[in-house]
Amino acid sequence: MRRSAIFSLLLLVITSSLHAQYTETINSNRPGQSQGAFAVGTNVLQVETGPYFGNDDHAGLGTDTDIWGIDYQLRYGLLFERLELNISGSFENQDITRNFLGVTSEGTIRNFKTNSIGAKYLVFDPNVSLAEDKPNLYSWKANQRFKWKTLIPAVSIYAGANFSFGDNPYLYEGEGKFSPKAAIITQNNWGRWVLVLNLIADKLTEDFRSYVGIATVTHTVSQNFAVFGEYQAIKGDIYVDDLARAGAAYLVGKNLQFDVSGLVNFKETPSRWQVAAGISYRLDLHKVDEFLEESNEGNKRRQRSKRLDDKIEEGDTDDGGGSN
Repeated sequence: MRRSAIFSLLLLVITSSLHAQYTETINSNRPGQSQGAFAVGTNVLQVETGPYFGNDDHAGLGTDTDIWGIDYQLRYGLLFERLELNISGSFENQDITRNFLGVTSEGTIRNFKTNSIGAKYLVFDPNVSLAEDKPNLYSWKANQRFKWKTLIPAVSIYAGANFSFGDNPYLYEGEGKFSPKAAIITQNNWGRWVLVLNLIADKLTEDFRSYVGIATVTHTVSQNFAVFGEYQAIKGDIYVDDLARAGAAYLVGKNLQFDVSGLVNFKETPSRWQVAAGISYRLDLHKVDEFLEESNEGNKRRQRSKRLDDKIEEGDTDDGGGSN
């Protein structure tokens, strides 16, 4: 009995994973900071990276910090369509000018500000789990009525870990070089509009934990051009902030995307602005779609065979008829 239960569970996981998350064009998390709910697809390797620069002006500490850096994300679809492994982080340089009681000093710090490795798994896809509505042949109005189930999002879970090497100036005093993080990710696709929500719990084993919420809205203007707006709330014992981002992305072919974006916040401790540009590239070794095409052709052949059997049973054996 136990073996059959384990086999059934394994079969359920494999079957659910066969529903492809792969898309014909690149599926990038840039230029926002949120993760989408869907994986890149099995055997797809994707790089998302770009430089940024900006300024932090902290009125309370009397510091003026010029910032430049580069962020990166490496994503890979492994084993199942719903599973994605990713590595993300940023390398940042800060040129800090301090003005305290009329005394001015300068200094520079640079290192990997963030580094994390983790896995994302799509646990619920409404396009697969919810039955498709059948058209009402008697009422046009019923077919145009708002459907509440379109509000049900795709849901993924993320589990990962932050890591750091050497003497890193971006670590708080007493902070460990390894700490876990977790996230719940939702995504609604409404035609040309996409809404992504991330709820993130970060540095869970540290004394100073951080909780982050991100809401990203993307609108596809044309086949190759999209714009986005994003709000990020950060709540922690050391750092609290509200950030707003906006930007655009342009698709070149199926596997290459360019983007630009900007950031501002809403306080003076520090007052922040930042601009960024980036590129996303996909090395596409995906194969599942070939099997899906074969399956579709097989279904079409079975449907044609069934229609012919039905005609024979009804006595329609006219050889001169056209194909259906």
